[in-house]
This record gives sequence, structure tokens and C-alpha cells, in this order.
Amino acid sequence: MSFSPQLIALGNYLAGEFDNREQAIAEPVWYVHLRLWQRPVDLFSEDSLTIFAEQANIVKLDQPYRQRIIRLRQGRDCEAPLEVQYYMPKDPTALKGAGSNPALLDRLTLDQLDLLPGCILTVAQEKIAPSRYQFTAFPPPETRCSFTYLGNTIQVSLGFEATEATFHSYDKGIDSATGKATWGAIIGPYRYTKREQYFQSSKI
Repeated sequence: MSFSPQLIALGNYLAGEFDNREQAIAEPVWYVHLRLWQRPVDLFSEDSLTIFAEQANIVKLDQPYRQRIIRLRQGRDCEAPLEVQYYMPKDPTALKGAGSNPALLDRLTLDQLDLLPGCILTVAQEKIAPSRYQFTAFPPPETRCSFTYLGNTIQVSLGFEATEATFHSYDKGIDSATGKATWGAIIGPYRYTKREQYFQSSKI
């Protein structure tokens, strides 16, 4: 299947190693200094581009967390022609550290993933120069990203903005009882800068 230039661009923009050094230095009370890895993986390749993501505190790089799979594909709505679907590894610990050690992803298969049905984003795009875009991803109306992990129900609000060199994450945990954010982008997005570009194949 051939992919649209916009889908290829989105995959290219998301794939890489990022950190929010400048933001963490400027606002250390609100923002932890994080490193974010987003590694392309060869899953759903018939109709999608797929990325493994995890992150770590810069002073605890050997303790990465939030392992997740991000599937990028063509959408069904002409006003939002791209969409993002999230999956969770059934055994996140088996992939711990794969951001910096991608060999751990070589044997990853679809049966090792759980679909998170409500964890989906639609993606709007703005062309800012020839072959260059700004992407904004947000949840569709009436959706709720909620899943069970280690016996606990977890609710997350997802969203991001991406350009060729930056990635702004709006992800935050939500207290399902109060509806208030408890971690993540509580007062505004984590503003990451791309430090290294990753590639997956000629598709990206």
C-alpha cells in the first residue's frame, strides 16, 4: 500500500530521540527533564506506520517507563485524514529499555499487544512550507482513553503537536473520580526538541 506524503511526514516527524532540556531548565518546578525515544517498528506495515515509545527521567535513564505502541494510519474523515491508535504491550517490562536498545523490538509481534480502543487521536495538518507540515493530534469527541494495568484502572488524556524538529506532548493522567490531571502536562505541554532522527525504511 502506498502512503500519503502527509502520513510519511508524520511518521518521520515522530520518529527520533527527544528531550525537553530547555523547558526543564527554565521551569524546573513544573517540568521534569525527560528523554523520549520514539522508535519505528515493523508492525501493521500493510496500512500503517508504527512507533514504539518510552521515556525516562534524565537522571534515571536506566529506568524508562510508559512503554507504548503508536499506530499511524490514514483516517476516515476528509477533515482529519490521519489518525493515531495506541496499543499497550502485554508485558511492558519485556520492552523496558528498547528506546535506547532497539534490538529488544526485533521479536515484537502483534499478539504481544493489547488494543486500547478509546485511546485514539485524529490528526489535523497545516502546510507551513513545501513538503513541511505542522500536525495537531487530539481525541475525537466522546472518546475516553481508559485501560487496566496491574489491576488498576488508568485514565489518560492524550494529544500532541509535531513539526520536523519539535514534539509537544499534552499527555496527562486523569483522576477518574475528580476529572483532574494528576501527572504529565498539567499546566501545558512538555516541549521536546528532536536530538536524533530515526528511520525505519524507505517508507519513512
